Order: sequence, then structure tokens, then C-alpha cells
Amino acid sequence: MTAAPLRARASVVVAIAIALAAWASAFVVIRAVADDFDPGALTLGRLAVAVIVLGIAQAVHGAWVRPSGRQWLLLGIFGILWFLVYNLALNAAEHLLDPGTAALLVNVAPLIVALVAGTLLGEGFPRWLIIGAIVAFGGIAIIGAATATGSLSLLGVVLALIAAVTYAIAVLLQKPLLAALPGLQITLIGVAIGVVGSLPWGGALVAQLAAAPAASTIGVVYLGVVPTAIAFLAWAYALKRMPAGRLAITTYLVPVLATGMAWVLLGEVPPPLALLGGLVCLSGVALTRVRSTARAADETARAAATEVTPAEEPR
Repeated sequence: MTAAPLRARASVVVAIAIALAAWASAFVVIRAVADDFDPGALTLGRLAVAVIVLGIAQAVHGAWVRPSGRQWLLLGIFGILWFLVYNLALNAAEHLLDPGTAALLVNVAPLIVALVAGTLLGEGFPRWLIIGAIVAFGGIAIIGAATATGSLSLLGVVLALIAAVTYAIAVLLQKPLLAALPGLQITLIGVAIGVVGSLPWGGALVAQLAAAPAASTIGVVYLGVVPTAIAFLAWAYALKRMPAGRLAITTYLVPVLATGMAWVLLGEVPPPLALLGGLVCLSGVALTRVRSTARAADETARAAATEVTPAEEPR
């Protein structure tokens, strides 16, 4: 493999790592500021900060491509689902759940993405992707079983699953948009739509900002800059360069990171049954990365057949 493809692959890996680490930290920060900001006010505050950062980036570096009517429709649905409904549902869920459990439940979304992308986006259904998805879904079911023991709030679980569904649909809408529009532009438009949708909580945000301690206000700013502006741009960069199903599966690492951060920073950990479910989920992730020997051999043979040696270079 030449230097250019290696650099390209490395840049995708770095983008994924940035997005996953930032999103894991978001679960912890949302929980940390939950006593000072209600779900709607936090959504507006986070997105308002993000739209400023993204707007500056667009003005300085972004190329604007005029969306078609159909693309505007997809952008509208994308913005409402991922940046408005997702944030409202997740913020509300984290008033009732610890960060690790919320992250585990939200990550039912990659199952939806992987399976639907195989049909609608033509990405197919690799055997190990399906096996891993089934195992990971079993982990989610174990987490849900913790509600029967009283260890988790049923309402919190439902809200987290609503966030998961909206996240999954948004990813599937974003993938075809990235084929025609820049990732920065898509993210900026989506966040701006989320801001408009959350304006009814403007009064609550002003009042809660006035009463909140400085640390919580800094937390809101952090959520806007890092897990929203930076992480979503990194995600869009990676999504444009790899299948939606395989990229979405990597977000199963977020609950692990979020649980570790919450344990260290907040002293909160999921109940044992939820932790068991999380371990099963991670096993599913590992299985999705397995490639059959035959398929790997076929790809190697195809690569060798298309490689041009110096003696065969066209003149």
C-alpha cells in the first residue's frame, strides 16, 4: 500500500477516534449539568454554541453547494431528528439514567443503521456483520431486563431508545447527502435547524444560565464545541469514506469510554445487569470486524490482479 492510501486510512481512523471520544464525554457532561439545565434549555444552549463555531468554520473554509429541493427536505428531516429530537430525548434520559447505561442503550442505533444500510444503501449484509449485530442486540436486551429489577428507570430506557432510533434514521439520511454536499455544510444546516426547533426553550435557557454555576455553563459550551461541532464534522468525514453500517458499529465503543469516564469523574456506574449487557454488546462489535478467510483471499487476489508493475506501466 502506498503512502497516500495509508495516510487516507489513518485520517479516517483519527476522525473516528475523535468522534467516539467526544461523544463518550458528552454522556458524562450531560449528566453532570442535568441539575442545572433542563433537557430543552440544554439542547438550545449546546446547539447555539455549535452553530456559532460551525458558522465561523463555514465562513472561513467552507465551500457552499446549493442543495436541491429534495436535498433540503432530507436536510430538514436530518436536522430535526438528530439535532433536535435526539438531544431532547437523550438529555431527558440522562436525568433518569447514569451515563454508561444511557450510552449503552443509545447504541442500539448501529444495529438499525447496519441492517437498513444493507438494503437502502446497497452496502450488503456481510455474514459477520449480521452475527455481530445479533449478539450486540442481545446485549441491549439484557440491559433492558435491568428495568424489571428496579435498577433502571423504564422511562429513562424508553427515552434513550427514542434517541437511538432518531440517531439511526439521521445517519441513513446523512450518507446520501454526503455524496453531493460538503460535510461541514450539512452539519451546519442540521445544527441550525435544531437551534430553530429548540427556540421555545430560550427563556428557560436564559434563566438557568443566570442561576447555574460557572462549571455547568462551561459544560454547556464544551458540549457545543467538542461533542457537537468537532465530533460531528469528524463523523461526517469518516462517513463519506466508509460504509454507514461498518462506521456505525464502531460507536459500540462509546459506552465503554462513557462508563469509564463516569466512574472516574462522577462515581456512577451502570447496575451489574447493564454491565453484563454492555460486555455482550462489545463481543458483538468484535464479531462484526471478523472477515472470512475466503473473502479476504478474494480481495487480495483482486488487488493483485489490478496492480500495475513498473514494466507494465502505460506509456
